[in-house]
Amino acid sequence: MAKDVKPTRKNLMEIEDRIELSERGHGTLEKKRDGLIMEFMDILDKAQDVRGDLADDYEQAQKKINMARAMEGDVAVRGAAAALQEHPEITTESKNIMGVVVPQIESSRVSKSLDERGYGIMGTSARIDEAAEAYEDLLESIILAAEVETAMKKMLREIETTKRRVNALEFKLLPELYDSQEYIEQKLEEQEREETFRLKKIKEKKEQEEKEQREAEAEEEAEEADLEPPAAGGAPNQD
Repeated sequence: MAKDVKPTRKNLMEIEDRIELSERGHGTLEKKRDGLIMEFMDILDKAQDVRGDLADDYEQAQKKINMARAMEGDVAVRGAAAALQEHPEITTESKNIMGVVVPQIESSRVSKSLDERGYGIMGTSARIDEAAEAYEDLLESIILAAEVETAMKKMLREIETTKRRVNALEFKLLPELYDSQEYIEQKLEEQEREETFRLKKIKEKKEQEEKEQREAEAEEEAEEADLEPPAAGGAPNQD
């Protein structure tokens, strides 16, 4: 790239401006990358906790539903599940983390009281109530896990994108600009040295010509002086 640039003062100034802009952009992207990594680590810690809670809630829900089936039978359990009238509602909003838009999931009507589940209180046992409550807790954990996992994936993609931009500036664009700057500066210095040498030669030649001209003029003056007649000194003597 360096040799493709014409070595002029104007191009040097443009490259210096690009270097300054690229260095500022590189610094900004580095700060963004580091900030994203810190935010990601916080989300990762939260995700690990959520995953652990999700696994525990799933295991607990399985135990409760298996116990209800064993004690009440599949027909009673399915009947209680089918009696549900109000289903959970989920809404999503967005929030900005270091320029990354991540989802914020809000849920309602997940956890219900006994009279909100639709089945008759007298027609079911505590086993079904416990299973229903366990699955409500599991659903809450699933919703939270979905929010955290999605945020984590989006943050990770943004980190990778920012890292690629930082590397492109650090290892490709800036080195090429530095090479172009050095190439132009070297060429301009060579041109200045050549111009200085040329001017010196012109000056020496001019001085030599002036010297030769002075010498020639001096010779002409001397020749003219030799050719002049002697001054008159009086009448000649007669014997």
